[in-house]
Amino acid sequence: MTNSDPWDSGSPYEPFMGRWSRKIGPLFLDALDAGDGLRWLDVGCGTGALSGLIARRNKPLELLGIDPSEAFVAFATRAAQGDPLLHFKVAGADKIPAPDHYFDIAVSALALNFFHDPVAGLREMRRVVKPGKPIAIYVWDYADGMQMLRYFWDTVVAVDPDSLALDEKVRFPICRPDGLENAFKEAGLEAAEISSIEANTVFKDFDDYWQPFLGGVGPAPGYVASLNRVRRAELESALREALPTLANGTIPLTARAWAVRGLA
Repeated sequence: MTNSDPWDSGSPYEPFMGRWSRKIGPLFLDALDAGDGLRWLDVGCGTGALSGLIARRNKPLELLGIDPSEAFVAFATRAAQGDPLLHFKVAGADKIPAPDHYFDIAVSALALNFFHDPVAGLREMRRVVKPGKPIAIYVWDYADGMQMLRYFWDTVVAVDPDSLALDEKVRFPICRPDGLENAFKEAGLEAAEISSIEANTVFKDFDDYWQPFLGGVGPAPGYVASLNRVRRAELESALREALPTLANGTIPLTARAWAVRGLA
């Protein structure tokens, strides 16, 4: 990930995005169907959610998770609870600390769009993966399918039109099928396959939706943190009106990610 967005703490990330990424991860691994006993690389591992899931489901021979955020790597290391198969290092996608053709598979969850140079990152992943072996990633569908963020940014832009450039739909055109396909082709990865993954994200009430945006971790919470008290209250009120809240107070939304798989 880049340093242009606030990624400096694992704990606020979990209630904001981690709980939903944990729903997508199993579906991603189901489709990947990679088998056991492999050497895995998790690029942009964040808090280690996908790495931990791989360790439980796929019995890896070895797994290395890398992320440029020291706080995320520390969180992932603690969460691993001393598992000898899991290793986490502070490193960016542009300089993976591994020799050529070392891994059997490389994955990346919800991070490609935060790489300083996504194509360079994919090329580096290709370098460290054995020829003919898979490289697979998934990213949120910021344009439409990640509804918790879509309602947020649509409301932000309605209240503050000058903020349009901050909308992740605008910032991350790579998070669309054509953007992902082009990036994989440019990186020299063969046989790219793109599919969608969708999960329900039901919030028990408005506070369950709103409070994670106050954690300051990620583009949307970073925007909220930049607001003064009056503007923040205006945004909160507008979101209360915009969200599809049921009579029992719950807010049923969906989260869609785009997944792409290619061969080194």
